[in-house]
Parts: sequence; C-alpha cells; structure tokens
Amino acid sequence: MDRFGILAILEAKPGKEQEVAEFLKSAQPLVLQEVGTSAWFAFQTGPTSFGIFDTFADEDGRNAHLTGEVAKALFDKAEELFAAKPQLSMADLLATK
Repeated sequence: MDRFGILAILEAKPGKEQEVAEFLKSAQPLVLQEVGTSAWFAFQTGPTSFGIFDTFADEDGRNAHLTGEVAKALFDKAEELFAAKPQLSMADLLATK
C-alpha cells in the first residue's frame, strides 16, 4: 500500500490556463520514468485552478520525486505560469484502494 503522498495546488495566471494544462500534460513522460512514484494525477478543478496528486510506497520515493525533473520544471516555470507560488502539502495516506 502506498503510504505517502504530495498534493500540489496551482493557480494559473490570467491568460496562462492553456499553458498550465499543456505543461502538466507534458510532465507525464517524466513521471513515468520515476520508479518510486506509484500514482500521479494532474487535474483541473476550475477555470484557473489546477493540481497534482502523487503517491509513493515510501519516503525515499517521495523525496526522489521532490528533487526530480518534474519538480524542477514546476518551480522553473512557476513565476511565468502561476499567480502564486505552488502550494505543496505532504500527505500520510490512511487508506487506499
């Protein structure tokens, strides 16, 4: 069972919504290469609201993801694409299916 997660909340700058969506879609191949990332979801919840949720079996996998290529790209693009700094929350998973 995956025991660890990360929730990232992202708010697109006005006019950057499509670029954020494309950026998130383009990250999938990078995540597929991460052996410690069990599940990865990029989503949109409103016109300018986006997010990422990932799960990991252990803290090593989560830490590797936090220092991996997707995280680097996210923070490299943050000022250009997002209205505010991405909000990251570490999660301890209590139950999964």
